[in-house]
Amino acid sequence: MKKEKRFNVETLEQSGSGLTTVIIDKETGVQYLLAAVPNIGSGMALLVDSDGKPLLEK
Repeated sequence: MKKEKRFNVETLEQSGSGLTTVIIDKETGVQYLLAAVPNIGSGMALLVDSDGKPLLEK
C-alpha cells in the first residue's frame, strides 16, 4: 500500500535563480514558507496571521 504524502508543496514564484515555495501540512493545515537560492542558502519560516497565530489553509 502506498503511503499518502503529508505535505502539499506549492511553488509561488521563481525569480532569477531563487525559488519561493509554500509547504502545507495536510494533517494540521499549518503553512510554511521556503525560500531557496542555489549556492547561497535557504530558509524556512512558519507563516502567521496578524495575531501571531499559525496561518492555516482554508
